[in-house]
Amino acid sequence: MGVAALGALSLCAFPASAQAPAAAMESAPAERPDPDAIPDAQKLALSTRAIAKMRAGLASVMKSLDEARRSRDVVKLNCVNEKLTELKGLLRISEQSDVALQEAVATRNEVGVRHEFTKLDIAGGRADTLQRESSQCIGQLAFRTDENLSVEVEEPADLFGGDPTRPAEVAPITSRAPPASPTL
Repeated sequence: MGVAALGALSLCAFPASAQAPAAAMESAPAERPDPDAIPDAQKLALSTRAIAKMRAGLASVMKSLDEARRSRDVVKLNCVNEKLTELKGLLRISEQSDVALQEAVATRNEVGVRHEFTKLDIAGGRADTLQRESSQCIGQLAFRTDENLSVEVEEPADLFGGDPTRPAEVAPITSRAPPASPTL
């Protein structure tokens, strides 16, 4: 009976502890606009603007892909290609949501309007993140150099120990070391 009571107690305690993070997650996206506070006409305009921004981001990522191809760096190419694939999917979903949003506004379906607008808002934020990540893939945020850049290094004459990239040759062993054990 004691084990069953302990099990029932832990089952009762688990949902309460699981609800706290869920409530925190719901309050986390405070920067998202409240769809109910925005008029339908403005929602349509914001939707159109978000899709145009995603298309511009897609063009930017395509340029990054081309740059990664020209650099012939497979790691950069794979990284940018992954972001591009995800961005294309988000754009396709957003375009479908835009059409569904227009239909929901026309039929005065408030639940549908809220749902589609929220999808578009989330997809727009994710698209911005993907565009930044694709720039990081090819190192645009760190630096940008000319492909014909050359670097000349002058080695000081008084460098102690010589060049560490060119170690001195080791003389061949001429005598054998004594045995490690007298029994051998």
